[in-house]
Amino acid sequence: MTENDKIALITGASRGLGAALAETLAARGWHILAVARTTGALEELDDRIRKAGGTATLAPMDVGTPEAMGQLAQAVAGRWGGLDLWAHTAIHAAPLSPAGHIDAKDFQKSVDLNIVTTRGLIGLFEPLLRARKGTALLFDDKRGGSKFFGSYGATKAGQIALARSWQLESESIGPRVVIAEPAPMPTAVRARFFPGEDRTPLASCKAEAERILGEVLR
Repeated sequence: MTENDKIALITGASRGLGAALAETLAARGWHILAVARTTGALEELDDRIRKAGGTATLAPMDVGTPEAMGQLAQAVAGRWGGLDLWAHTAIHAAPLSPAGHIDAKDFQKSVDLNIVTTRGLIGLFEPLLRARKGTALLFDDKRGGSKFFGSYGATKAGQIALARSWQLESESIGPRVVIAEPAPMPTAVRARFFPGEDRTPLASCKAEAERILGEVLR
């Protein structure tokens, strides 16, 4: 590893922006700790990283399981002593629906992953980031309040409100908290929201990963 053996934890790393961030950082010499539920997609990510000369540690687990995340945090502390970057891309994107017809189970899943899980991960990873003067990277989405986006939008807005509070609280004591807003990308989440959309005008995940990291790590 190079760049002083920098460690990046990517939650939601198996595809989309999370995978693009992992590959971009690995190409810069960072060691990637890739977390996602889909083992096969993580293995494919690992193959791409290693083929390009990078290194990764795979953690096929559900970020919504507190016990697993607690064990992960302990393992990171024991092996590396902390984190240089945590990028949180895991999200539950409930189907679009009029506000009066939002499915209760889908809404609860959105609350649990987008808000409750994020709160738990902040508590676990904050000490690890402070230990190495690291940066937390979360992602805003301005679709909150748009029609039919009630479940996703409300819980994504709640997640970012939590992140903004953490950002202000951490200004003097760390860690650094950055909230980025990616351009529309051809991700699986977007495909569920906009099936049949012409993806030609959309920004590639790779380009957005490079742009965001260029701003965050400068």
